[in-house]
Amino acid sequence: MKKIEKILACVDFSQYTLMTMESAVALAKGTRARIVVFNAINQRDVKNVESLSHFHPGKIDAEIYVRDMTKERLEKLDLFIETNFPDEKTRMSVSIDVGIPWESIIRAAKTHDADLIVMANKGRGNLSRVLFGSAAEKVFRHSPVPVVSVRDTDTFKGRQ
Repeated sequence: MKKIEKILACVDFSQYTLMTMESAVALAKGTRARIVVFNAINQRDVKNVESLSHFHPGKIDAEIYVRDMTKERLEKLDLFIETNFPDEKTRMSVSIDVGIPWESIIRAAKTHDADLIVMANKGRGNLSRVLFGSAAEKVFRHSPVPVVSVRDTDTFKGRQ
């Protein structure tokens, strides 16, 4: 197995973010592996802002939205890392991308030359997975590197 030198930890500010980061840090312990903390601004949200900008020209701008969201998320992630992982922050960097989340994750894995992806599997019901697909499932199918799925044991308890 290839040595793990870079881990892409995919976070979305949900209740699973801490669990995902704890797993990435645990996997990196005792190694020199770096952790890229990755977040995607959903392209769907940007498209919605673009649509609104047609009705409110000069007041709503998709470029400004992306810039502001990127700045806000970088600040939130920096604070999150400082608060929860102060001893590990020197091995971490933060990356934000805009796109369809699962595609952004695959692109980030390639761009950052990641050896491993760590992400949460939120455990939505079968109906939503059939209708929309699961970002985690798409990452598993298309990832060029191994993917670790972090699960909340309470959410998955008793599933068959």
